[in-house]
Amino acid sequence: MTGESAGLVTRHPAGFRPDPTRVVTKLFVPGEEAPETRSRAGALIARVLALPEGSIDSTVDRVLAGFAGRHRDLLAVLEHNASIMSHRLVDPRSLDARRRLLLGAYFTHEYAVEAAALCNPSLVAHPRQDGLSPGQVRVVLSLRGIGEGHISSIGFATGVLGPGTRAEWRSRTGPVSTGERQPDSWSRSWLRAAVDHDDCDNEITATVTATLPDPFGQYDLDHALAALDPRLLERAGAAGTTQRIRELATSGYTVSFPGDTDLAQRLLWPVGASESHGMEDARFVRFTDDNGVAGYRATYTAYNGATVSPRLLESADLTSFSAFALTGPAARNKGMALFPRPVGGRHLALCRGDGETMSLATSSDGRSWSGEVPLHGPTAAWELLQVGNCGSPLETPAGWLVLTHGVGPMRTYAIGALLLDLADPARIVGALPEPLLVPGEDERDGYVPNVVYSCGGLIHDGTLWLPYGSSDTRVALATVPVDALLARLEEAGP
Repeated sequence: MTGESAGLVTRHPAGFRPDPTRVVTKLFVPGEEAPETRSRAGALIARVLALPEGSIDSTVDRVLAGFAGRHRDLLAVLEHNASIMSHRLVDPRSLDARRRLLLGAYFTHEYAVEAAALCNPSLVAHPRQDGLSPGQVRVVLSLRGIGEGHISSIGFATGVLGPGTRAEWRSRTGPVSTGERQPDSWSRSWLRAAVDHDDCDNEITATVTATLPDPFGQYDLDHALAALDPRLLERAGAAGTTQRIRELATSGYTVSFPGDTDLAQRLLWPVGASESHGMEDARFVRFTDDNGVAGYRATYTAYNGATVSPRLLESADLTSFSAFALTGPAARNKGMALFPRPVGGRHLALCRGDGETMSLATSSDGRSWSGEVPLHGPTAAWELLQVGNCGSPLETPAGWLVLTHGVGPMRTYAIGALLLDLADPARIVGALPEPLLVPGEDERDGYVPNVVYSCGGLIHDGTLWLPYGSSDTRVALATVPVDALLARLEEAGP
């Protein structure tokens, strides 16, 4: 194992492990657990309808007693899932309320969002900083939970850091909420960029984008697709093109959470086709635009079971989140990380378009990315397989502090550090020749062994707070004195 930089990092014992009690409800249709299988819903509904009244009441009572406390509004969930499946009933209104609840229960199951792993943390300041003592900061920690089938979602924890290197975390107990999803409206320029990004520029996409209003919604898109000339729809690949347009548009959505839910109870669950197998590696940053307006942004990786694509979350206060696809030639791989503010009038991001070299990308609007310039590639033995970032750059008077990850022999992950010029981030001021953090002997075993990895740290009161996942088994916290790290980077040079 490669040794880490001596005397810089202090590990702290407090951390998070996967919590199997964090569960959400999902629609369950028996017989459709695997592709290309036949639904058994009709037969199940018939059996529910045949149950005697006494059996209905006792079974519903057991369901509510056993599960109501585990979910925010179980009755609404059961009603909703019953309504989804009621198309198989001749007269859905004939069902009494209790039998309807039981029908919904048979088409509902729990999913443990962290049953397999917990990893990929990123740390940002909380939107509320009231009620704190001197030297303290309230923070939000985003966490990637992985459940059955390797499906990833984004959860949160909150805590207070300081004074000094003290950290206190709030409990994550309570029912988990996936919020209420609503489709967004979209701009024509975004749709044009999205279809270009997909190499899908043809007469169907050109016709649709030319006839849509600006902005447009789901009704407008359905109308434009229905109005396409039949001769265009006869062309080879037409069905695939129209389907892709629908997928691109519906991949943009907003999820809102009730104001009385604790942030730790909110869960961003994958809903679109592009992220059907997970929302991975969210890198949150507190972003301030040129007008001084601050909010939260996070890049994450959408995984559909075959391919990955970078996407963006935007939120004013972590109560409502808007999600949409990123476009452009620099937005084609995992691990994008946004700078916390524009630099020289441009949005900047770290990316890894070739899969192994960390690069700098630019954007005029923060959504379409281009101008990829290589920054730092696989050089040292501990990073010879690939190099990437471990979160958004952190601004210091000496330059942009960038935490990196490198992959070495036996696919061992380590965390390193770079320092970029403040005015010209394409110029490296310093690079640690050795890792900042490597897997300790008690951190090597887990869901993905021999890995330490972070999606973003935070600087507070002269200390770098570095959350990191160890082998996807637990999330721990380390601290680094910023001045000492900067001195080591400046001494090392580029």
